Amino acid sequence: MRKIVQYAVMGLTFASSPLALADWVKDAAQSVEGKTIQLRQHIHQHPELGNMEFETSKLVQKELKSYGIEVKTGFAKTGVIGILKGAKPGPVMALRADMDALPMQEKTNLSFASQVKAIYQGKESHVMHACGHDAHTAMLLGAAKVLAENKANIAGTVVFVFQPAEEGGADIDNFSQGDQIGSRKMIADGAFKQVKPEVIFGLHVIAGIPSGHLHYKSGAILNSADNLRISVNGQQVHGSMPWAGRDPIVASAQMINNLQSIISRRTDLTQGMGVVSIGHIQAGTAGNIIPEQVSMLGTIRSNNESIRENILKTIPQVVEHTAAAHEVKAQVEIAAYAPVTMNDATLTEAMTATLKQAANGNVKILANNASASEDFAYYGKLMPSLFVFLGATPAHQDMKKAAPNHSPYFLVDDATLKTGVESHVRFILDYPKVASQVQSAWRNKI
Repeated sequence: MRKIVQYAVMGLTFASSPLALADWVKDAAQSVEGKTIQLRQHIHQHPELGNMEFETSKLVQKELKSYGIEVKTGFAKTGVIGILKGAKPGPVMALRADMDALPMQEKTNLSFASQVKAIYQGKESHVMHACGHDAHTAMLLGAAKVLAENKANIAGTVVFVFQPAEEGGADIDNFSQGDQIGSRKMIADGAFKQVKPEVIFGLHVIAGIPSGHLHYKSGAILNSADNLRISVNGQQVHGSMPWAGRDPIVASAQMINNLQSIISRRTDLTQGMGVVSIGHIQAGTAGNIIPEQVSMLGTIRSNNESIRENILKTIPQVVEHTAAAHEVKAQVEIAAYAPVTMNDATLTEAMTATLKQAANGNVKILANNASASEDFAYYGKLMPSLFVFLGATPAHQDMKKAAPNHSPYFLVDDATLKTGVESHVRFILDYPKVASQVQSAWRNKI
């Protein structure tokens, strides 16, 4: 005879068998779906740039307090930490969402499309949630509501991390002040000082993956990212007599070519990949004047920390020697954005069943990491971490034609939000069962 037990979902009590006990999570995620969608659409319609998420931060605080969750502020300008203690003893676990939008104009024609403009780097710009951070914030709020109303089922403490400026700050020089925003600033400001988590989970909506599907892999899941700035100084002269001056444009062109040789000739590509891209060049005022200065901006990416370190070490050498060959002077500045985002191997394996349950079996192990980068990586330097991708494109659509993240046409299917909510909740419920195993492996690694 099966024992009959009771469980609570959103304040309601149900009778069930042990076999159906776990189903309350799915029911709970479904029950907050309307609220989660409402929150997501509101945040989408009222986006805020990095370091300027004042109203979003107020909304998050209000919602968390209404759920009975302790709220802490004073981190990274607009960041919010929520703390929920479960009814049973257990580990401290963190869930993270980012809140900021991008400086670009929305072209989706949604009924709740953004019409917002704001100041970005001193200039007025349109603002759009083109990377799904509105969905991330709403899903974590939905999960917070479920967990708060079912804290009797929680073994341990949950730390809800609502982080600003993952895409950079609107009000600072992101090149020279990158450590003053995002996850680095949250950590530096003591977000984990009062209650220190031993594990952290995050997820990111992605276009081109069916809604409700989860994709993941162990190890590197996202590339590192470092910003590159090069200034080349020559001697200005008439364009008809270049020999009388020193041409920084020709020197810069050769530098760009030589930078590519770092990857093709000085990087062990059996260990991973690397990319050095120059995306911005500024020089000169007229076609018949060789200018005095050229400035270049670029990005450096890799999925392997050893490769990353080699690239960062080699770039100044290549630029300076190329400059010397052209009798010009060059200055190289490199600013870190994020290391490689790594999924802890033991944690990833231990949570595989959790992912399958949350996504109804619609789970895929990725063959390769994604090329983009995330400052979530800094949390993974402190504790075991798991970062997964959640599909955001309706299953009936052509995945190849879905507007990608950071496109003005980027769309998030609201139907996927409940899977994100359920994933967060299951992470918290399932991790305590494997905590000792994960922490033992982590201690051996460090």
